[in-house]
Amino acid sequence: MKITDYLARSHLTLTEFARQAGVSVAAMSRYASGQQIPRPDAMRRIAEASAGAVGPADFYAPQGEPPDPVAHARQFLERHPEIRQIDLIVPDTSGICRGKRASRGEAIEVIEHGLKLVGSLFGLDIHGENVEETGLGMDSGDRDQIAVPVDGRILPMTWVGPEAAQMLLTLLDEDGSPFYADPRQVLGQVQARFRELGLTPVVACELEFYLIDRERNAAGGPQPVPSPFTGRRDWSTQVLSLDEMDAHRGVLSEITQAMEAQGVPVTGALSEYAPGQFEINLHHVADAQAACDHAVLFKRAVRSVARRHGIDATFMAKPYGNISGSGLHVHVSLVDDKGRNVFAAGYPEAETRLRHAVGGVMKAMQESMAVFAPNANSFRRFQLGSYAPVAPCWGFENRTVSIRVPGGDGKARRIEHRVCGADANPYLAVAAILGAMHHGLAQSIDPGPPVEGNAYDLIAPSLPRHWPIALDTYDDGLILPRYFGERYHQHYGRLRRAEFERYEAEVNPLDHAWYLDKL
Repeated sequence: MKITDYLARSHLTLTEFARQAGVSVAAMSRYASGQQIPRPDAMRRIAEASAGAVGPADFYAPQGEPPDPVAHARQFLERHPEIRQIDLIVPDTSGICRGKRASRGEAIEVIEHGLKLVGSLFGLDIHGENVEETGLGMDSGDRDQIAVPVDGRILPMTWVGPEAAQMLLTLLDEDGSPFYADPRQVLGQVQARFRELGLTPVVACELEFYLIDRERNAAGGPQPVPSPFTGRRDWSTQVLSLDEMDAHRGVLSEITQAMEAQGVPVTGALSEYAPGQFEINLHHVADAQAACDHAVLFKRAVRSVARRHGIDATFMAKPYGNISGSGLHVHVSLVDDKGRNVFAAGYPEAETRLRHAVGGVMKAMQESMAVFAPNANSFRRFQLGSYAPVAPCWGFENRTVSIRVPGGDGKARRIEHRVCGADANPYLAVAAILGAMHHGLAQSIDPGPPVEGNAYDLIAPSLPRHWPIALDTYDDGLILPRYFGERYHQHYGRLRRAEFERYEAEVNPLDHAWYLDKL
């Protein structure tokens, strides 16, 4: 029995079981998610804590030897006859989960033979409407691709009930090659470039989000959830507030439990810089695609659990005009074939590699802004002094820069990329960051001196801060096409350009408020 199965049947959280077994929560998360096989002493304690229910044969294959998705999924369903419906999920270009809800029997057919699914789902705008400029609609005959399981993991949807589960899919061409328009496959191609260097990216995604009331304000905008303690809406900023955490303990705890049930490693949670704004940290993994899978699953769980509690959750980059926006901070280190961090102090040329990787990210940052900030609202987040960077710059233990190198344990030295909005597609954002890092390493790009002090005062704004400028800069980019592939680079640009033009054609309430009675 796998750890996740044992937890579900025993009604234990991963944290509780880790304590019973005498291992760290982080280690147990790695064991449960298949990122690491327990050592014999840890395996013995796990077996004892589970009364023999979890044994050595109950773990995924070691890194580099992925399990067979078909066999893994079939075995899981055999152990869980209570599962009757499975959501088959493919995140689209905006990161929205699309797909279909399958019966148990149909899901087995998909696991064994794949699912015919239209490739045009990657040519949809934020409203789910086809953007013909991408060439994936009528011009292609709206043809089907083959959707196959990502890793065969069937994941319980605890917020629905024991009968419901979900499974991530990815799209292939009919010949079995990756479908060029699937963002997960784009990231896979970038990730493969590091294997040529004998390196593996280790990635973690940190996502901020808001809990908001289902009742909108008079103008149709969001408003904070009333406190369960006072019944009042609190508009004050209470960063790192434990009272705020206590007020929303029910929904936050259920989100964490949902993640643990799905084998997604969660390390902690905190309240952020605005009322109802939170961050739940996902543990780093030595697989960039898996890290982004975790982010996608996390976003779906947060929204679903919030709805079950009678409220809403949003990853919109800037839901309120006068308070903090929500970001996606991406942490990246690189390990060699022995698992050693090549940025860590004491590793040969560690400082040089770190600087070159930072230099590449800074070099590609301007042309990547249309990926990091994919829609009109994204750019409202970039305001001076808002902790949303406005210039390519870097520094050690400095949250005013766009590329932060956190302090602490030298063995964990990494890059924290702080530019992306929470609305960015995690696969594409990480693909752009990793591609830029690879470029910096290959070209030995020097990032210049690190910033000491307030970067907003020291460095002039230079990142595109308006959607059309970001799109123009993206189209003229020279680095991203090398990593995204020219075909996908053009596809993404056409999709976002068409969405921008549709947005610009709309007349919004502010137009009426400012001009209708005055002109």
